[in-house]
Order: sequence, then structure tokens, then C-alpha cells
Amino acid sequence: MKKQNILIATLGLSLLMGTSCKKDFLNESDPNAITVDASYQSPNDVLLAVNGIYQSLRSGNNVGETSDLWTDQRSDDTGTNDNQSNSGEPFQFNNFSILPSNTYLKSHWVSLYTTISRANVVLSHIDAVLFTDNTLKQKYAAEAKFLRAFTYFQLVRLWGDVPLVTKELKSADEVAALTARVPQATVYQQIISDLTDVVNSPLPNLQASTGRTSKAAANFLLGQVYLTMATTLDQANRTTNLNNARTALLAAYNMRTFGTLSSIPYTDVFDVSKKTTCPELIFQIVNIQGDLNYYSSIAANNQAKGETINSQKISSGVGYNVTHDLINEYETGDPRMAFSVKYANDPIVKDWFVTKFKDVSTAAGVNGYGGNDWILMRYADLILMLAEVSNYLGDTAGAIQYLDMVRTRAGMPTYAVSITNADYSSRYPTLKLAIMHERRVELAFEHHRWFDLLRTLNNDELVAYFKAKKQTDFGLAQLSNFTNKDRYYPIPFDEYKLDPVKMYQNPGY
Repeated sequence: MKKQNILIATLGLSLLMGTSCKKDFLNESDPNAITVDASYQSPNDVLLAVNGIYQSLRSGNNVGETSDLWTDQRSDDTGTNDNQSNSGEPFQFNNFSILPSNTYLKSHWVSLYTTISRANVVLSHIDAVLFTDNTLKQKYAAEAKFLRAFTYFQLVRLWGDVPLVTKELKSADEVAALTARVPQATVYQQIISDLTDVVNSPLPNLQASTGRTSKAAANFLLGQVYLTMATTLDQANRTTNLNNARTALLAAYNMRTFGTLSSIPYTDVFDVSKKTTCPELIFQIVNIQGDLNYYSSIAANNQAKGETINSQKISSGVGYNVTHDLINEYETGDPRMAFSVKYANDPIVKDWFVTKFKDVSTAAGVNGYGGNDWILMRYADLILMLAEVSNYLGDTAGAIQYLDMVRTRAGMPTYAVSITNADYSSRYPTLKLAIMHERRVELAFEHHRWFDLLRTLNNDELVAYFKAKKQTDFGLAQLSNFTNKDRYYPIPFDEYKLDPVKMYQNPGY
């Protein structure tokens, strides 16, 4: 296959080419083929295409419920404690020994660019479709821009500089021209541009279905983007970015339909029977209980042998490898620990496993076809980001107020009380570390931990943080492997070899 064909396959771009070596191949046409232009004839065609963007998120290679390999398993929360299965490739992530040739890493890259490609195709064709309701057209465009921005945010945090494509590519020359990494700052500006359009669109503040984006979701993401920029990019604009983050996060917070976070029990957030009514939820991937195609497997997959707390499906494995480092993070008496994890005491499996996601209903049945939605955004996450921003801006009282919203809802002592506890104050001597701790236990197993570490700690701090941990709390994964290179993933080898100059490799790989 020619170079341009490899790129098209791996970036998931919309141009579909064969492997013929004939020079006039691009001028040939299949009389039975349906062109992309012909697929966009009505508003319903656009709706179906937008639905296709959402659908791409579901994959474990993307950001679906089984996408923990790129995030939680890269962090200090979980891991694949098996260095043999699948040629040891999954183990490379939490062992900090990942290679550019890792096929799982490439699959993640491809899936994310597939989402971007689908969004670009919608945005490239929507103006050619006749809409009698222009507001509807604007809503569809806003959804596509949100999903493109959301995906680029995943890419830029994991790889740093990445190719930036914002249109449908129709020729090999266009593909070749955009086979190049661009600076992070440029990617972030595109993300901000897209999200600014979304927050100014006619989308509702909150959707009736949290499976579709809204202004609250766009402001949530915009605030997170500005916060990340403030802590990871040039410090000259730090204060401006922090103020922009606070503005966006407060806009999303003020769109909530509840009074105080304490009015929503923590357990309600993950209760399958309340997923359509829980006001804490902002944006999620919707699953259908009992449906063969759209069920959730997370409850059954997390269940350890000999246990029945998560699912009616019988398990024969370890469930999910939770690090003892995370178990040690929970404060004594934190009810979130009892809800989120359990120790399996089977003759074969004796270790901690995840119980945060449950569905033991008859509808889910013995096959474990659960109805758990995969939560991407919720208000406790937003509130803790407001605590971060306030702390960085020197508003200590405000930061503590936001932190206490989450601690109080969880049934934990306030920060003022906790800091007088010798164990708490020695482990979290600064408010910054206390907020990072709270995010870890509040949002455990929701795929935020790795991004939180990247946002909160600079390169040297991140290395020191991992080096200070006890190896005995991490099983086979070797903490000694962690170096400055591990802040970013390597560019997949198949992408790098297309153009080693423009697709330059990240340092250390």
C-alpha cells in the first residue's frame, strides 16, 4: 500500500482509496458507489451523520467505558498486572515501557482521528443542505464542533503536538500536506474556537438526554481546556487562562438544575435506575440495558471471581486490577471507598476490585448486559476544577468552599477540620495536593486520573511523584521505568514513518 493510503487508513480520514498502482486511479469512479455529497440531501441525513460522530465515542479504542488503558492504567490507580498476554502490549502502558510500535496505541490514535474525520465531513457538507429551520442547522453544527474539540483535547494531552485537520480531505495531496504535527498552542486555539462557537450556539443549557452535548457541556470543556493551558503551556498567559477557565466553569455551574451538591446522594450518580433523572450528570455515553448492541459490560467485567455485587454474570477472573496505592489513598471512614471497591476473598482471587459500576437487574441478566451509562462530565468534577482555579488565583477561601462541597456530600469532614488531622496534613500539606487527593477518590475509575496528574504536576514533579511511591503497591509494573519521556505517548510508528521530519517523534522514544 502506498504511503498516502496508509495515512488515510490510520488517520481515519474520509478519503477512501484502493491499492492500485495505476497513475490514473484517482480519476476512476465506481458507478455503484454513493458519493459523500449524495449522502447529504436532507436535515435527517445530517442528523444521522452527527449521530455517527457520537457513535464513534463508544469504542474502547476511543473514550468509551473500556478505554481505561490510555488513562487510568497509565496512572497510579489501576493497571494490567500481566506482562504476557497479548504480547505484553497492554502491560506496557502502566509499566512505562511503551513502544511506538504498540498496536493498542495506534488503535487509539486511529479511533480518535476517525471521530474528527466524521465531524469534519459533517461541517464540510452541512451548508449544502437545505434547512427550513436554521436553528436546527446551527445545533447540528455546534454538536459536530463540540465533538471535534473534545477529541482534539484528548489528542493534545496525550501526544502534545498533533496533526490538525479541520476539513474533509478529498485528495492524496491534501492528505500529504496535513501529515504534519503542529504546535500544541495551535491545536488549543482551534479547540477554543470550536467551543466558543458552541457556547454561542442555540443549543440548550442542558439536554433532555445527557447523551447529547449542551452549553453546559461546552462550558465545562472550555473551562477544563483553559485550566490545562494555564498549568501546562506558556506561563505568560497563565492568569488570563485561569480567569477564562473560571468564567467558563462558573457558566456551566450556573446552568445546574439543583441547589447544593449535597442534595444529590453520591450513589445516585451511578444508579442505573436514576441515570435519566440525576441532575449531577452533564454529558455521558448512553447504554441500553439488555440490548445486545448497546449494553454496558463494565459491571460484569469489573466483578471478581466469587462475587455477585456487580452483576448476575458469573466471573472467573480478577475483575479489575486496582493498585494498593489507590486503596491507601482513601481516608478512614470514607464511604466512597466502601461503594467503589471491595476486597475479593475467593480461594483463587484475593485482591481489590471495582464495585462503583453495578447492574444486578433482571434486565441485565446472567449475560451482564448492563445499562450503566459512561459518564464523561458531572458537576462534582466541575466543582473540583473550580477549587483548582480558585486556588491558583489566590482565592484560598473560595477554593476551600468548593472543595468542601464535595467532601460534605461524601460525608467527610470539612477541609478546616481535616487539616488538623496529623495524617491528613502530612499527606496533603498544601491545598493543591488536597484538591488532587479529593479528585482521585471522588472520580476514581472514571478515567480522569492521568489527565489530573498531567495538569497538576510539571515534568520534574511528575517524575518525583511516581518515584516516591512504594513499588510493593504496584505489582509487576516497575515505577523505576518512569522518566520525563512518559508525560507523552510516542507517535505511533506507522504515523512517524510517513514523514519522520513533519511527524517527528516525541523525546525519549
